Amino acid sequence: MTARPRLARFLLLLTVFLCAACGLVYELALVALGGYLIGNTVFQTSLVLSVMVFAMGVGSLAAKPLQRRAVGAFALVEGLLALIGGLSVLLLYVLFAWVGIYTPAMVVVAFVVGLLIGAEIPLLMTLLQRIRRQEAGGAVADMFAVDYLGALVGGLCFPLLLLPTFGQLKGVLVVGAVNAVAGVAAVLWIFRGQTRRIVRGGLLTGMALVLTVLAGAYVYAGDIEMTARQRLYRDPIVHAERTPYQEIVVTESFGFMDTADLRLFLNGDLQFSSVDEYRYHEALVHPGLADLPPRSSVLILGGGDGLALREVLRYEEVERVTLVELDRAVTDLAADWDRLRELNDDALADPRVDVVNADAFTWLRNAPGGFDSVLVDFPDPEDTATAKLYSVEFYTMLTRVLAPDGRLVVQGGSPFFAPRTYWSIDATLREAGFATTPYQVDVPSFGNWGFLLAGPGAQAPPLRLADDVPPLRFLDDAVLRAATVFPLDRRERDVRASTLMDPAVLEYAQREWRFG
Repeated sequence: MTARPRLARFLLLLTVFLCAACGLVYELALVALGGYLIGNTVFQTSLVLSVMVFAMGVGSLAAKPLQRRAVGAFALVEGLLALIGGLSVLLLYVLFAWVGIYTPAMVVVAFVVGLLIGAEIPLLMTLLQRIRRQEAGGAVADMFAVDYLGALVGGLCFPLLLLPTFGQLKGVLVVGAVNAVAGVAAVLWIFRGQTRRIVRGGLLTGMALVLTVLAGAYVYAGDIEMTARQRLYRDPIVHAERTPYQEIVVTESFGFMDTADLRLFLNGDLQFSSVDEYRYHEALVHPGLADLPPRSSVLILGGGDGLALREVLRYEEVERVTLVELDRAVTDLAADWDRLRELNDDALADPRVDVVNADAFTWLRNAPGGFDSVLVDFPDPEDTATAKLYSVEFYTMLTRVLAPDGRLVVQGGSPFFAPRTYWSIDATLREAGFATTPYQVDVPSFGNWGFLLAGPGAQAPPLRLADDVPPLRFLDDAVLRAATVFPLDRRERDVRASTLMDPAVLEYAQREWRFG
């Protein structure tokens, strides 16, 4: 070692800090990718953490024989970790798009990354002791203090810096490059007097190759992502972006009679087709605005595409509409992109509309009351983040913002494909103090689709249209009368209400949509 001991120790602990931050970013990136591609974030998170922690233990044991050559071994481990960790998200995305596998490949990648991370600490401890002999307890305390601090910084940088600045694919590639430089170059410089020139040259050449591969992947990441994404969708993609919350994709095709079919997908789930979205949104909105004297104040939760809002604004006596949408990118797209503005009649520019970008659950806790109608248009409850929006606790908060004679409509998914999920939402609304009128309509892009009209108290609200309803393309009183009739095999069944602590709706949704 030629560096002065104090400087060498500082640089080595800085290496520990950076490597810990990089390791946590790899971990979070795998969790986030699983959430985007597969959903079921509880399972994905549990699987990634379990496999990585187990592999870290294996890596620590595997590093024991390497301690005699700790400098070279550590540089090699970091080079491999930078390469595999940096390419991990890109590799898994490509495998998912082209080969159709994700979870088995993710387990292998998580194990290898965990194995290499686990090998770091024993080797670093050996290197630290070479700089200055220290009592074991004190050395472990110093090492883990810096390691956990690095993990904290890495955990915060991933959502706050890397995702907004680089996106997920390029962000992890950048972290791989930092990992390579910190783990290889710094250690070889600190211990340059303890490694043979040929070994040092070989390791630095390897680091240069890793950086070259990562740089090449960075340059082509956009093209690779676009090509891989297109493989996942039937029709040409006309807009795509990845936000901190989800992946937004819009496709367009020309079908029957050359009619343009614009389709919005969030994390791969279809949100609407322009061919028949009017059926869905007429069914969601107009029953919730009947029997409402007055009808001046409306709250829309979700529905950032502005299509439900378009239907609400057709009533001239509506004076105020509050639209609460989590993802600002969705409302920005609906407000600024000409294709979507044309479809929603530029609804977000209406002066009666107030757009709030916030988590609806959090927003409701301090929301103003007195809404005559509340329309709930959330994605299906496929993960914990959305399941809380179908809970007794959430619907109980809605009772506080709804006027005493107000109306609530909730989209409830498909009674045909997911009957337990649908009836669990109905049971949850009743548990929260609402009387409900379930109904279903046909939306060809979705299939059979269900809604729940609800009102406070014990009297179920009648399902009908207002006398002054604007001209509609799909709904009339005859359609609504038929909509309340469920076939024998899809009628109400014995299911549990969903709560935050017992998210039954999530259990039903994951079982029915995956295996139904």
